[in-house]
Formats: sequence, C-alpha cells, structure tokens
Amino acid sequence: MLGLMQSQPLLISSLIEFAARHHRDAEIVSRRVEGDIHRYTYKDLAGRARQLANALDAMGLQPGDRVASLAWNGYRHMEMYFGVSGSGRVLHTVNPRLHPEQIAWIINHAEDRALCFDLSFLPIIQAVHAKCPLVKQWVALCDADKLPADSGIPGLVSYEAWIGSHSDQYQWPQFDENTASSMCYTSGTTGNPKAALYSHRSSTLHAYAAALPDVMCLSARDSVLPVVPMFHVNAWGIPYSAALTGCKLVFPGPALDGKSVYELMEAEGVTFAAGVPTVWQMLLSHMKPAGLRFSTLKRTVIGGSACPPAMLNTFQDEYGVSVLHAWGMTEMSPLGTLCSLKNKHLEMPKDEQMKILQKQGRAIYGVEMKIVGDDGQEQPWDGKSFGDLLVRGPWIIDSYYKGSASPLIQGDDGHGWFPTGDVATIDADGYMQITDRSKDVIKSGGEWISSIDIENIAMAHPAVAMAACIGMPHPKWDERPIVAVTRKPGAELSREELLQFYEGKAAKWQVPDDVVFVESIPLGATGKMLKTKLRESLKDYKLPTA
Repeated sequence: MLGLMQSQPLLISSLIEFAARHHRDAEIVSRRVEGDIHRYTYKDLAGRARQLANALDAMGLQPGDRVASLAWNGYRHMEMYFGVSGSGRVLHTVNPRLHPEQIAWIINHAEDRALCFDLSFLPIIQAVHAKCPLVKQWVALCDADKLPADSGIPGLVSYEAWIGSHSDQYQWPQFDENTASSMCYTSGTTGNPKAALYSHRSSTLHAYAAALPDVMCLSARDSVLPVVPMFHVNAWGIPYSAALTGCKLVFPGPALDGKSVYELMEAEGVTFAAGVPTVWQMLLSHMKPAGLRFSTLKRTVIGGSACPPAMLNTFQDEYGVSVLHAWGMTEMSPLGTLCSLKNKHLEMPKDEQMKILQKQGRAIYGVEMKIVGDDGQEQPWDGKSFGDLLVRGPWIIDSYYKGSASPLIQGDDGHGWFPTGDVATIDADGYMQITDRSKDVIKSGGEWISSIDIENIAMAHPAVAMAACIGMPHPKWDERPIVAVTRKPGAELSREELLQFYEGKAAKWQVPDDVVFVESIPLGATGKMLKTKLRESLKDYKLPTA
C-alpha cells in the first residue's frame, strides 16, 4: 500500500521561492570586490536569479549544460547558486586557489559553456581563456562601467549588462529531483582532480540536515557569516540552508583578514559564523592585542581541518562562543559529522566535555558510517578500535563525474560504502574522531595539497634522483609541505634552486616550505616510498616558517 501524499520534486528553485515569499525582507549583505557594502533582500535575490535564468535561456544553453563560477562569497555568486541550478543547468564552482593549469584542465573536463568571475581573478582568466575553447561566454561579475576595456578576453561582458536586459519573471522548470544541480572538483590529491556531481534532491536534503538543532541550528533569528568559500563545497551548504530558514546572510567577499572579518561581524550583528581554523586564527590574533570582544557572536562551526584545542578553549573560555567541530568531504556535499554535547554530558566536568568536543562529532541523520579493519570487518564502537572510515547516504557520491569505475566498497548487505581515506575511532555514543590519514595528502589552511604533485615537480629537476613530500606541523596553517630529496651522483643542487624551480609550476601556497637533503629515501619491498619511516627520521625537524 502506498501513502496518499502529494508528490513534489525537491528542487533548489523551491528554496529561493520559499525565501522570497516568507522572508522577503530578510537582508543579504555583501562586501564587494570593489570594497563597498551592498545590501538587498531575498525578494531581490529571487528576482535577479530569475533574470539570470532568462539570460541563460537567451544564450541557448540546454538543460544539464555547465556554467562555472570563479568568485568570492557575495550576492552575485549567490544568484548563480539559484539561477543556474534552478533553470536546469549545472553550477560548477571553481577553486581559484588552484594553479592555472589545473583550472584550465577542470574547466575543459567539466565542459563549461559559460564562466562568471570576480575581477580580482581576471589574471587567472587571462591565463586560461585561450585554453578553454568550449566556454562560449565569459562574464565579469561587475557593473557595466567597471568592465576592463583591455582585458584581452573576446566577447567579455559585465554581469549587470548580461542579466540587466532580461525580465525578472520566470517560470522555474519542473523536472526529476535527481537531476544534476552543481558540481565541485576535489583538489586532485591522487592524480587529476575528480568531480562530485550533486543533485537537486541531495542538495535540498543536505540543506534540511545542516539546519537541524544539533548541526548548525540555523533560524530566521540568525545573522550568518559564511567565511568558508562558496567555491569550496557549496560553502558547506549554507546558501541553501539560509534560504530554507530565512536567516540574514553576511558575505565577506575577498576581505578575509582578521580586522575585516571582525568589523563586518560587529557591524552586521553576526550570531553564527563558519570557516576553517586559519581564518579564525587571524581573527583571534587581531582581537587579542586590541582587547576586542564579540557583541553578538554566539557560535561558530569550524571545519576543513582539525580545530586546535587551544583555539576551541579560547573561543569558549575567553569569548563565550560555542565551537562546533565539523567533518566532511567534497564527496559528501560535504557535511558528515558535527560535534555537540548530549543531555547526559551537560553535568560532566568541563575537561571531560572538552575531550568530547575535540572530536569530529556524531553523524548527521542521512549519513551512516562505520570503521573497518584491514580484513574488511567492522570494528567496534568503543572509542579505541580504529579502522578505515566508510560512509553512505543520500548526499554522498555513488561515482565521480566521468569516472571509469565506482569508488564504492560493497558491504555485506549489497549496498555500497564510500571510503573516505581517513582512519578513525567511534565511541559508544557515536562520536567519531579522525586519528590518521590513509592517503599521503597534506592539509594546509583547510586546503588539500597533493604530495604526489609536489614530488613530480621535484623529480623533473635534472639534479634530483628521488623526492618524497610530507606534511609538517605548522602553528598557523595546521600543516605545511616539505620535500625530502636525494641528489643524483655528482649533481649539485641547493635548497633555493629547487624552491625556485617550483615557480610557475604550482600555486604559491602549494610550494614546499623547505627542502631537506637526505642520503636515501626508505623504500618498501615493492619499491614504494615508506613515508612513515621518513617521518620517523625527521621527527626532530622544525619548519623554518614555524
């Protein structure tokens, strides 16, 4: 017997129309690339998203065609979230922190037909546009009078001119909720980047889950500052959850230094903020010497990399701000767990509570997780046994875009589990804690750095015989890469020469902080580098930048 309920698809367009109807005058505040503050409402956002949809129709773009963004957090980027996906196209958010060669590869792999970018990224576009023949329209996210006259990009138009001639009346199409809505590429930690292709259904369910009380607890009473970039896994889903709840949104634009973030928080009465530890460290470093306090901030979600216990303590003890530790992945839309206390923990001593809050947290409804040993058998949830972390759920990928094979591991019940590449423990209350990484990747300031890419560049130098890249602890960036190198017999090579060799071959933030010359790099029986032994031999090493 089937239920007698109406059947309506879960579509992203329904989120913005709900916000426009029920929260029409709620503010969306953006610091623009131009430096000024822009204000409008959800009603305005919905109208301009419809104008964008009409502009895409006029271009002749078909359902499923990809439209890319290379932009900071701001109102125009938000319009793309709804105008592109709502009209049946796929929004492809591109990470500007990647090297231009990677960006060009990603644009071509996604087969983007149009690309909208903030003017601060004009140099990147100038470097890649000739290598991206499938892009038919380049759009600068600016007013018509700010469009550079000598950009060198054929057919470049301003966003305001592009959508300005179109009506703000548009009938959002209805289609299968499993239709693709947006896509985001990984950082290419094992070869070329891979794309997670999200659906309307997965993004809408994720928006519901993210707003739950034990997750982000968003409401129409909140003023929310998403510092986590909109080009980084949908800003953790906040743009969608914001429309669902009607909270005030405050976008920081390109100004992510501590002073700018603090002043924006105070000016706009921010109650909730989300970002990576690096940004919060800059914020606290600005506040402490000046004796500044938060007047409205009540809680923050910290993810992207582990939150240092000292930072968690500072927020909660010195500023009265609750810290919610979160974990997820691009392949998970991205939220998987979030750490908050249960009722039974409230009477615990503070130090015992802090031990819990330092973990990555409990699975959100919609996410199943388990840990398995080397034999594939599930490990007990005792907080001590560790294993490879596997997950599954309605907003977790089944396969990669254009992937040749599914990454899933089949369980005993016949259902697939996604291998996260992390090693973790889970305690009896369901709190998960990452203990190690099964991949040799480095996380610096919330961004992944591929050790393989760093090694390949070093190996391209004629004086290098072998190279191994590992991460070293850093007080600000969590980890920074160094490269251990053996020289070819008779060859001469200095630290400075090799670091200079990276220029133009990797983004500046991906370049190693140091070169360590070693007599040999330990190898296993199959010829693979044993980075665990390399780390042991360098256990007393200190980064020069630390």
